[in-house]
Amino acid sequence: MINDESRIERLKEIIDGSDNIVFFGGAGVSTESGVPDFRSKDGLYNQHDVRFDNYSPEYLLSRDCLDDEPAVFFEFYRQKMDARSAKPNAAHIRLAQLEEEGKLRAVVTQNIDGLHQAAGSRTVYEIHGSTKRNYCMRCRRRFPADYIFDSREPVPHCECGGIVRPDVTLYGEALPEKTVALAVNAISSADVLIIGGTSLTVYPAASYIHYFRGSHLVIINREPLSYPLDSRNDLFIRGSIGEVLGAES
Repeated sequence: MINDESRIERLKEIIDGSDNIVFFGGAGVSTESGVPDFRSKDGLYNQHDVRFDNYSPEYLLSRDCLDDEPAVFFEFYRQKMDARSAKPNAAHIRLAQLEEEGKLRAVVTQNIDGLHQAAGSRTVYEIHGSTKRNYCMRCRRRFPADYIFDSREPVPHCECGGIVRPDVTLYGEALPEKTVALAVNAISSADVLIIGGTSLTVYPAASYIHYFRGSHLVIINREPLSYPLDSRNDLFIRGSIGEVLGAES
């Protein structure tokens, strides 16, 4: 439930007054599409599965697991990271509309499900990669999303013999430099930054918002954040991102 209708009106005013908006989003943007987050009580990290009791979730999604126990890595990945049936929700759709209207310059997302593009967004910086893309670790050949999820091999391979892995940033790996540079440039150049569906606890991604120097910072989240706000120009709306952006449109 949105806590203050006047805040929605203020959000509308901010959006109407800008043609240089950037959206920075986290897992909460996709939970309304049925994609679980990681750290909430219903998130992936709190889902009990006896087959993985001897492993931490961070290890199961790490480069070390991929290298040392690839069969374990792919079993977990196939079970937990398959978002192919998920559909864009009101937040994804509204953000795509704002881009079409010439107001939204870019989406910077920590999500790896491809739902922003499915909704029609074109300028999307996926700083943690995407489950929609795969590549061979040996020859770098590209493969579609279905290749890993539908493979009957415990460890999927390329014709060259190399392992085919998802194009996502695993624990222990650096974020993609080019994508990060584009995301930071978009944030630093924006007049309005809307942050939604994230607790701002995942670093280094959360640190990128410190590059924002624009006029209005808007945060939409189910829970309050510790991020300091300038009460003169900034806006916090407590609620679901889909509900808020749906009400704004």
